[in-house]
Amino acid sequence: MNWIILVSVGLRLLGVGYSLVLLSRTRDRRFGFLTLLLSFMTLRQGLTMQTASSGLEELPGLIVSVFAILTVYYLSTYVDEEANIKTQLQRANDRLRGFRKAIEHAGHAIFLTDPDGTIEYANPAVESVTGYDREEVIGENPRLWQSGKHDDEFYRDLWEQISSGAVWVGELTNQRKSGERYWVDTTIAPITDDEGGIERYVAVERDITDRKQREVRIEDQNERLELLNNTNEVLRDINRELVSASTRDEIERAVCEQFASEAIFDVAWIGSRGLVDDAVSPRSWAGTDAATLDEHIETLCATTPTPVDEALDGQDPVFTTINTSGVDGSRDANVVVVPLAYRGAEYGVLVVMTSDTDAFDLIEQEIFTELGRTVADAISAVESKQTLASDSVTELEFQLSGISEPLADLAAALDCTVELEHIAADGDGKRIQYVTVAESDPEAVRDYATEAAHIDTVQHVCNHDDCTLFRFVVDDDSIVATLAEYGGSIESLSLSGDSGRLVAQVASSNDIRTVVDTLGTIYEELDLVAQRERERDVQTEAAFRATLDSSLTDRQREAAQTAYFAGFFDWPREHSGEEVAAMMDISQTTFTQHLRAAEKKLFEALFGETVTNRLELAK
Repeated sequence: MNWIILVSVGLRLLGVGYSLVLLSRTRDRRFGFLTLLLSFMTLRQGLTMQTASSGLEELPGLIVSVFAILTVYYLSTYVDEEANIKTQLQRANDRLRGFRKAIEHAGHAIFLTDPDGTIEYANPAVESVTGYDREEVIGENPRLWQSGKHDDEFYRDLWEQISSGAVWVGELTNQRKSGERYWVDTTIAPITDDEGGIERYVAVERDITDRKQREVRIEDQNERLELLNNTNEVLRDINRELVSASTRDEIERAVCEQFASEAIFDVAWIGSRGLVDDAVSPRSWAGTDAATLDEHIETLCATTPTPVDEALDGQDPVFTTINTSGVDGSRDANVVVVPLAYRGAEYGVLVVMTSDTDAFDLIEQEIFTELGRTVADAISAVESKQTLASDSVTELEFQLSGISEPLADLAAALDCTVELEHIAADGDGKRIQYVTVAESDPEAVRDYATEAAHIDTVQHVCNHDDCTLFRFVVDDDSIVATLAEYGGSIESLSLSGDSGRLVAQVASSNDIRTVVDTLGTIYEELDLVAQRERERDVQTEAAFRATLDSSLTDRQREAAQTAYFAGFFDWPREHSGEEVAAMMDISQTTFTQHLRAAEKKLFEALFGETVTNRLELAK
């Protein structure tokens, strides 16, 4: 038998076996086809073994057998490579499916855009972040939800950075489909090809609205706290200045300067309305010059009613905005107009201006209300002191007709004559009025005063020939109390029936217009009939002592001095009246007469100079 045929048949049998092994291992039908093909080739080779005459004739079959074996080998190699590629593709697909699931279920909004910024892909979280459906944003540009918070330069810088291949990270303020603003922490990165060219961009937006709102609230709270601390510091400084100020001008100047010195406030001024035309005139100011201030006042008072009128008439701070001009052009300024009022007394307005749009939103209105009262109270106190201490006073004479006031109501109700004799204060600070009543029965006066709304206590002191003296404790709803709030003192108050006459004194340095306006507002039937400037006679302590000493007799002076040095006026007494009389070698009765006469002259000197002796009206 030809050896060539044997080798060829062996190779083909080897190929069949190799192909069967690979078919069994890979289950690839291509190896089944090769197995079948090689089997037929082996069978044919085997049949030719009986008829073959020469081995050389079978040499091509041997070559075919070799190629068949090589074909099986290379196919196995290809199948292995194909299997590896499939495995890699499967793994890549698995990773892609994992990435897609991660992107689809991510809580952050993720976008893919082309190089021009047109959105090609958006994950489901886009709807919860932007308010738009995925279908609505595909094919759109992210400018769809721009809020206008960022300017064109901001976006231009952003695009320059990402188009250069760099990653942009930052915060954006956008606007949802509903119009609500929201904040996102954004990362935008370019996706490049193998040559470095940008194929598309990927953007990841994390909604941080809750955090930003908390930050804004905390920032607002800190800003409010800082503002309140600064405002409280201003108020503390003002209170310190009020305590040390001795005149109204000092008070007004200190208030204005304290506000203007604080960075958040720009201008502060105090002004009052004119007596005739209600024109507003500044009394003191800080933070600006007189010419600019006049422009501000003109702008502020351009409306009817003016904020000044509203503040004084309503007795509450008024907040408004005016347009002002400066070196940097015109701008809006926030203004608060604070009425300076205390217990019905008006001392003008305090006006504070600021360019900070949120300044007054963060300050409670009650702070300005209380400030106005505090300043007005301080002005009232210094003017009261000035009235008592001033040598130069303004005497105001009023005609009263049908006014509603405790003593006037008494005179009108009983058709009698009432004279105010003296004003004092008890230990509890209540205002006491000593009043003489003529042309009326004392019992009728007592009965009326007992039922009167504004007379707390009535006491019958004594009777004179033609009148009766009463002691009334009257509340603050009286013309005496009103004058007291403005530092005025009553020289005389006489009422007969439903008419009367009042003469009051106010220090010439005080705001006379305020006193007149307030009395006219509270008592509409009160008319100013005379206003006189006069120098008040001031008696020195030495002159008072000399006058009193000259009015005493020798025995009266001796009785008073002996009793004083003997401790007769101490409690408990060091010596009784009988013992003091023995020292003077007189009877106790005579001593008592001399002492009582000396005491009467002393009290006449103290209380008998004028109706009220110009004593400070108790507040």
